[in-house]
Amino acid sequence: MKALVTGCAGFIGSHLVDKLLDLDYEVTDIDCFTDYYSRAIKEANLSNALDHNNFKLIEEDILNMHKFPAVDYVFHQAAQAGVRASWGKSFEIYTRNNIEATQKLLELYKDFAIKKFVYASSSSVYGDAELPMKEDSLLKPVSPYGVTKLAGENLCYLYWKNYRVPTVSLRYFTVYDPRQRPDMAIHKFVKAILNNEEITVFGDGTQTRDFTFVDDAVDANMLAAKNNIIGEVFNIGGGSRISVNALIDEIEKLVENKARVEYIEKQKGDVRDTWADVSKAKALLNWNPRVDILIRICFL
Repeated sequence: MKALVTGCAGFIGSHLVDKLLDLDYEVTDIDCFTDYYSRAIKEANLSNALDHNNFKLIEEDILNMHKFPAVDYVFHQAAQAGVRASWGKSFEIYTRNNIEATQKLLELYKDFAIKKFVYASSSSVYGDAELPMKEDSLLKPVSPYGVTKLAGENLCYLYWKNYRVPTVSLRYFTVYDPRQRPDMAIHKFVKAILNNEEITVFGDGTQTRDFTFVDDAVDANMLAAKNNIIGEVFNIGGGSRISVNALIDEIEKLVENKARVEYIEKQKGDVRDTWADVSKAKALLNWNPRVDILIRICFL
């Protein structure tokens, strides 16, 4: 089997690459190494793959490419990440990398006989929806980032509806593990508490998040790729939630150090709570989140 992974040097993309290589896929990967965070971190993410005979890296911007590989599966993980950075002049970057790049891939692969196009979406498409968040909820994203991820979902649907591109969209809920981006909460909290540095919390810390361990997200991608279901959207979350304050408390216990916390004004685009109803993924993909946030955090 042959697979294309976009955003392969990123957090989730690199884990997916490792999984595909372990399963003896021939993997072609595209990444343009944006400067959202350090290139050295991204290169480290690919350290296992770069020495593998079945791995080929294309360092290029999707929108500048003219030829794409013939593959069986497309895993579109590439995106401009970050809710708070997506406002103002930066929005052009998000529309380019999250909407236009997705449309280009779908337009191209509509003429290929691919088995599945798996799109990495986000819980940000929900906004402040009723909990738990269900796939058929009314979608009202409250950040430009969320708007662009929802646009990507809509593009996947219309290319399935009109051209029968076998798409599936996965709405990730705050994926984590030691490789996660340096701007993400768990990474920042653990590092700060270990180093006696101050933590900044936006809001009062009572807001809650549904956290998903990266292995569960990778499993969801593989099950979505191999399943016959197309044109659907699935929540991929831990299925439970924890407040920011409780998360900090747990990290304090595990590293045996006290956090120094500064609470500041809530940021525009931040949702109050997230909590995934994952019953659809369980029923149709036979997927179950296996790792609980409180069990796994001690290994970060």
